[in-house]
Amino acid sequence: MKQHLALVALVVRDYDEAIAWYIGKLGFTLVEDEARGEGKRWVVVAPPGARESRLLLAQARKPAELAAIGNQAGGRVFLFLYTDDFRRDHDAFTRRGVKFCEPPREESYGTVAVFEDLYGNRWDLLQLLAPPSM
Repeated sequence: MKQHLALVALVVRDYDEAIAWYIGKLGFTLVEDEARGEGKRWVVVAPPGARESRLLLAQARKPAELAAIGNQAGGRVFLFLYTDDFRRDHDAFTRRGVKFCEPPREESYGTVAVFEDLYGNRWDLLQLLAPPSM
């Protein structure tokens, strides 16, 4: 049996500002943007080269959803963006104005730095020393 996570829902304040940030700052691709009626949309973005993992951008509507914007993991790192070239991506993100919370550091598993998305959700940018196993 083989399984994988296909989508992770990320609660956002506004579809268009989130699309602009993920495409403009992180270089993600807009995979889908389909109207679903009543102001709802199905918006999916993906990192460059991603075949299976994607983000579903879900616009908050209810008070609990609005309260979760930027704090989906209670202040912990929420998402992990693997890269095949840490320096290239760290430099590109920095030039585009992505806010890093710390300088890059070398760990036993690879090179990592924490950054925040436009709402304050924390991400790891991570280049592993060994490729992840499935």
